[in-house]
Amino acid sequence: MLLVLCAHFIVAIFAPILFARMGRSAFYFLAAVPGISFIWLISQYNNVFSATLPSPSLEIPWVPVLDLDLSFRMDQLSWLLCLLVLGVGALVLAYCARYFKTDDAGLGGFGAQLLAFAGAMFGLVTADNLILLFVFWELTTVLSYLLIGYARTRIAARRAALQALIVTTFGGLAMLVGLIMVGESAGTYSISGVLAKAPELMAAVGGPRVVLDIGIALMLVGAVTKSALLPFHFWLPGAMAAPTPVSAYLHAAAMVKAGIYLIARLAPGFSDTEYWQVMIVVLGLGTMLLGGWRALRQFDLKLILAYGTVSQLGFITLVVGLGSQEAAMAGMAMVLAHGLFKASLFLVVGIIDHQSGTRDIRVLSGVFKSAPKLGIVALVGAASMAGLPPLAGFVAKEGIFQAFIASATYGPAGPVIGWLVVAGIVLGSVLTFAYSARFMWGGFAKKSKGMATVFKPVGWLFLAAPALLAVLTVAYGLFPAIVEGWIKPYSEQFPGYDPHGLHLQLWHGFTPALGLSAIVIAAGLGLFLMRGKLEALQAKVPAVIDFERAYRQSIVVLDRVAIWITGRTQRGSLFFYLAVILTTAIASMLAVLLLTDQDWTENIYLVDAGSPFQMIAGAVIVIGAIAAARASKRFMAVLMVSVTGYGIALIFALQGAPDLALTQMLVETIVLVAFVLAMRSLPPSLLERKAGSHRGVRLIIAVAFGAIMVVVAIVTMGSRIHDPVSLSMPELAYVGGGGLNVVNVTLVDIRAWDTFGEISVLAMAATGVASLIFIRSHGRKLPRAETVATGSIGKMSADGSQPTIQMAKRFATSASNPWLVAGRTLAPERRSIIIEVVTRLVFHSIIIISIYLLLAGHNGTGGGFAGGLVAGLALTIRYLAGGRFELAEATRISAGTMLGLGLALAAMTGLMPLFLGGEVFQSAIIAFDLPIFGHVKFVTSTLFDIGVYLVVVGLVVDVLRSLGSEIDRHEEVGMEGTELFEDDEPLEVVR
Repeated sequence: MLLVLCAHFIVAIFAPILFARMGRSAFYFLAAVPGISFIWLISQYNNVFSATLPSPSLEIPWVPVLDLDLSFRMDQLSWLLCLLVLGVGALVLAYCARYFKTDDAGLGGFGAQLLAFAGAMFGLVTADNLILLFVFWELTTVLSYLLIGYARTRIAARRAALQALIVTTFGGLAMLVGLIMVGESAGTYSISGVLAKAPELMAAVGGPRVVLDIGIALMLVGAVTKSALLPFHFWLPGAMAAPTPVSAYLHAAAMVKAGIYLIARLAPGFSDTEYWQVMIVVLGLGTMLLGGWRALRQFDLKLILAYGTVSQLGFITLVVGLGSQEAAMAGMAMVLAHGLFKASLFLVVGIIDHQSGTRDIRVLSGVFKSAPKLGIVALVGAASMAGLPPLAGFVAKEGIFQAFIASATYGPAGPVIGWLVVAGIVLGSVLTFAYSARFMWGGFAKKSKGMATVFKPVGWLFLAAPALLAVLTVAYGLFPAIVEGWIKPYSEQFPGYDPHGLHLQLWHGFTPALGLSAIVIAAGLGLFLMRGKLEALQAKVPAVIDFERAYRQSIVVLDRVAIWITGRTQRGSLFFYLAVILTTAIASMLAVLLLTDQDWTENIYLVDAGSPFQMIAGAVIVIGAIAAARASKRFMAVLMVSVTGYGIALIFALQGAPDLALTQMLVETIVLVAFVLAMRSLPPSLLERKAGSHRGVRLIIAVAFGAIMVVVAIVTMGSRIHDPVSLSMPELAYVGGGGLNVVNVTLVDIRAWDTFGEISVLAMAATGVASLIFIRSHGRKLPRAETVATGSIGKMSADGSQPTIQMAKRFATSASNPWLVAGRTLAPERRSIIIEVVTRLVFHSIIIISIYLLLAGHNGTGGGFAGGLVAGLALTIRYLAGGRFELAEATRISAGTMLGLGLALAAMTGLMPLFLGGEVFQSAIIAFDLPIFGHVKFVTSTLFDIGVYLVVVGLVVDVLRSLGSEIDRHEEVGMEGTELFEDDEPLEVVR
């Protein structure tokens, strides 16, 4: 199972490359992934349905403390859903190769997303952990958003995608709360474990039972939103803005089936909870009737199917959630039948739209005559949807009628409610027959008032996918016993009401169910024949509640509230922001100090008596802070802030924390450089501060916050009641991480997840900084130095009469003094011989030191972060000495590439242990002997540290390019009046 899951996502990653080389034919290659997986699924039949052989399962420990494992299990229900997920997924992907045009944009991303969606659905239906199920659940939400919004230039597609995202995310968050409540109630997050404990949980009384009932209800909210039931049904018709293959897969066989799957998964254990039957019956039946009624008003073939899908999702939810053996059998039969005929019909609509350019039934005419093969395929699908024999839809609908008759006769709900539900189902089925007939008539009939539609011939490759689905629909109807054998192990988990049992058969004899089918066909046919009068009636009937309008109005209200709150809080006043933040912090901490009854005054720790240098460092920090607040020049303010940082580094050093001291010093230096570079675009003087009414308030808040933080620090250090956790860290670092440097081993081994998150934030921060500065892509490289005229960068004056400039010119043009590769590009008046010579002498030594810190950090002072900062400082020196082209020569790899390589290397060190039977980010200690170096102990977490090193260097390079090189370029444009380079190509070189 893990191989199937990984194959979908790995191939999806490389899909854009395949499309770049193969064009739209790459869809066939993508289709092979779920196709081969489907063959594997069939091969697992004996294991899944055997009473003696174990079902396929996989469990990889992930976060045992949170009971979160990568647990997958293939039981009969998962196997049934995977038939649709993989089988229909393979056919839809193959269909895309003929549906899209060769020159359609974005096919690589579309194919990758559709294949990844198939993988996410496979993971969802096989997950055996509630949290893991939620991960795949939300992954399908994100991917469906991308697929629905494929046509990014169309506002309707973007709006529909956002609408689907908001609605299903809302349901997903509600479901997350519910599954946590259920998991905590059961004491396990294993789905099979929760279902095994269902009888025990259902027997609980009082608070535990209330928690269980509410948790299951919240999980049903997630299912309702995902499967587009009332009142969230409107997102599915709106999602028809997606390409038709997306509709055929996501909205017929995959995404909307996720909610059905969740209901089917929970029903055996929890269908008798407090709110289950009310939600299932009311929402299911209401959705069935509303969707069928709306389908009869549509003139777009795709919207007819969309509202029909809404109707039948309500129908299926009602059946699957009933909680009886007969309903489970009939409901799962309808799940499979619906996936076959609805996917086939959506693909047929895609062919009609592709070949004729329209889906409007008022325009289409004579399509059946022009494309009889397509018409026959559509007729099979529509007849199955209407419930006509001898097709899958008829067999499943007959079973549903029997199940609800048995429930009304023998079920616990009683005959009144039972027969009312039967009447509602019959009425919904009549509507289903009518809109099925409307679909066939509107799409294929010859209209007396319409002109014959110009229809291009349909090739077999294009028709193959819907035709195969139609053949399977017929085969299902003729041989339903095979499907019954698939469903029976699942349905036997429920109590049975019908004493004769339920069997999927094409002919049951003259039964009440057959009578209901006859009524449905007759009434549905009559309703279709009266379609003109029905349309007039529907036009006069106002919508009692328009849920889509209510959604849009709620979004408008939300926007207005957000604007109002933003206007009241985001005033553009730094004083206001800081006052709110600091006052809140003061009040919260003061409340804790005053309201908690703890004696913390006994152990007050102020300063080490034997270290007077701490007092000196503290005084330096205080002086620097006061000087920074009173500085009138920006540079002086930044310099004083750095003084406070260096003072803190000294405190760390005095406390015996060389790693922290080194890192703090390096960070302060890099930050100082970044500030100085950025300040070149700002006025040198700070704005004049006027003494106003807020000066006293500022002083009070500042003093209060400082005082409260001092008190908090004293309380924290004097309130310890347990031994510090750090006492066990040296042994843990050496035994578990193989290193003596506790800080570094903690970063790259013990808490590698935290570090990976931090370097991810660093990469995002670098991207954010670059996006604020760069108009062009920050991944592009600067032109090479040899393309730039000597002395042309930053030239301020053509006057060369001064002796110093004449000397600088001779130095700049001298081939015997190439101290820096690109230093000659700077104008003579901007060059410094001393700085260039010193840079040439120390650069390589600093790089060696950075590499030493990287490699020695596992056992001594250093590490990837410190080493990366030192390397960044070396590059900073090169930039300051030789300008932006010197920086380009020093870093041939772009900052974006370096950031990506670092993140990729760190991620690979986390994933590789999984393939070797270990855990994520687990380190291995490898000891070996070398001829010269002797005994060597290598720890694989060093590779992770190298990734950190690359990310930090990439961040510094991005900052230097953004705040240094790019600002230089803009200044050069301002001085010269014209840009020397555009899109990294030389436009003009003045020699």
